[in-house]
Amino acid sequence: MTKQPKAGKVGESAKEKKGKHAAAAKLRRSVGSSGTIAKPPSDRESDLDRAPKWEPRYPGSGRLDGKVAIVTGGDSGIGRAVCALFAREGADIAIVYLDNKADAAETAAIVEAEGSRAVAIKADVGKAKAGEKIVNETMATLGRLDILVNNAGEQHPAEDIRDISAQQLERTFATNIFGMFYLVQAALPHLKKGAAIINCTSVTMYQGAKGLLDYSATKGAITAFTRSLSENLVGKGIRVNGVAPGPIWTPLNPRGGAPANKVATFGESTPMKRPGEPNEVAPAFLFLACDDSSYMSGQVLHPNGGTIVNG
Repeated sequence: MTKQPKAGKVGESAKEKKGKHAAAAKLRRSVGSSGTIAKPPSDRESDLDRAPKWEPRYPGSGRLDGKVAIVTGGDSGIGRAVCALFAREGADIAIVYLDNKADAAETAAIVEAEGSRAVAIKADVGKAKAGEKIVNETMATLGRLDILVNNAGEQHPAEDIRDISAQQLERTFATNIFGMFYLVQAALPHLKKGAAIINCTSVTMYQGAKGLLDYSATKGAITAFTRSLSENLVGKGIRVNGVAPGPIWTPLNPRGGAPANKVATFGESTPMKRPGEPNEVAPAFLFLACDDSSYMSGQVLHPNGGTIVNG
């Protein structure tokens, strides 16, 4: 098993930094050195020079036994780590992916290796009918729905607001926030008392990010949506919470979600002076999905390397 980051770890190893610099160099060869990247390359998670750590750290304790979860963006990064951890805790998983079939198949194999059932569903969450398709396939294959993890997202760095095309603006909002509406609308008839919805927002919602104007705006919308949906559904016994990761080492940034010069120092500005790993974020999703958080709704957890945020 891959060596796991220890609690309170500050800084990176020489090997980790080398892998990060190699990823930055590869990105520079693909798209150049510009701070604006409209069309990022699309690689498998296994193609990263520094492999993200997705493996659960501990044996399962049955906290999600008998439950079914939909995880959007479940093929790689944080989504993969969430799928692996939920499966270890007993849940069957619907893995929603956009186009990386190989990564989705690998995540499905990870889930099945934990003794859970998996179905990989290809869908563009930003399309109005995608929510119905995802929920219908989940119900047909896995038979029920208890947890909805809205994790899918995309980002396109832009140095100047004028570099953001109307198409990019619409696409980022469609994927990052419209898709959450579509999924919740489709899922709601199947969610019973005790169900959980967890939305992935970001530290950029609280801090801002000068090179991620449209992305950060969607994350602000997600936080407002999370709080408002909680108020809307809490009377039905359905809890709605969010997770706001800081810089996490996933394919998103090193494969075009950030310019190469940012990738080379990614995460080093946090108090822990390093990026987080996906399996350092997944437990926040598990906590909000299971009964351990039974008295929490409308809240946001902050696995962000020690950055203090308010609001």
